[in-house]
Amino acid sequence: MVGMALLGCGRIGRLHARNLARHPRVRLVKVFDVHGEAAQQTAAELGVQSAGSLDEVWSDPMIRAVLIATTTDTHVPLITAAVRAGKAVLCEKPIDVDLERARACRNDIARDRPIVMIGFNRRFDPSYRALRERLRNGEIGTLELAIVTSRDPEPPPASYLKGSGGLFRDMTIHDFDMARYLAGDIARLHAFGANLVDAGIGALGDLDTCAISLRAKSGALLQINNSRRSVYGYDQRIEVFGARGMLQAANRRATSVESWSAAHTAARDAVLYSFIERYRDAYEAELDVFVASLQEGRPMSPDFSDGLEALRLAVAAEQSVRTGQVVDLG
Repeated sequence: MVGMALLGCGRIGRLHARNLARHPRVRLVKVFDVHGEAAQQTAAELGVQSAGSLDEVWSDPMIRAVLIATTTDTHVPLITAAVRAGKAVLCEKPIDVDLERARACRNDIARDRPIVMIGFNRRFDPSYRALRERLRNGEIGTLELAIVTSRDPEPPPASYLKGSGGLFRDMTIHDFDMARYLAGDIARLHAFGANLVDAGIGALGDLDTCAISLRAKSGALLQINNSRRSVYGYDQRIEVFGARGMLQAANRRATSVESWSAAHTAARDAVLYSFIERYRDAYEAELDVFVASLQEGRPMSPDFSDGLEALRLAVAAEQSVRTGQVVDLG
């Protein structure tokens, strides 16, 4: 059994806490949140201890690893403190909104031989994993084109957006990681961004819509499109294309039942509405891989360097929107 602690008992933190409590090879030892009431409620629900301070977590020999689901601005100090205390880390994305701060964190913890996984949960979605495996096995030949679609059902609240780091660092960062997951390192990027959904997002200096073209070092071309508003639900799709054909991973729905009548054909359930529903399996699989890698001494993937590369692409996209130019990533 791997003793673990959860840091952060907000919406995503509670999801992780329940997954930790259910996992057959994990003992959820403690939960912590700066808002003590949130930690106490989560602890009471799951029958575990609520830590009164982070020092309780760092000093507890029963805790081998921590899952960080706190606000982004706390990720770097928590990763650093956890590694210093000899704990393995599974941290929600992004590492930080500031690329240089994230790089400094990597340098600060390097001497401690850190064990860190970054929570790009979409890599663990069963359909996305199957698509990538079939791509890597040569089913459609060498990747030539890929399209990654990610559209939120509605914008998050302004209170969240103010500290999110912006569309590219908060939302598109998942798709940047997926681009690398499918095609390897990226050589060039050209991004367009707009405010087409909510004037309030623009007033915060943020974007709500984007279209991004990328060229991988392999030569493959990729497109990412994002919107903060999708009236039909949480739109998550991938298409990859090569000389021998195409693979697609489609949206998920509550059931696969179709209705055919005089009024409509192939009518189906609505697309799942939230990331909690859509990626429920992915979050569970992510945790399972983290625990197995820790127990078996295997390298973590996605690791800290993957988090840095996704953040570097986010920064490059902002530069491209600002200048109107293609950005070379070397």
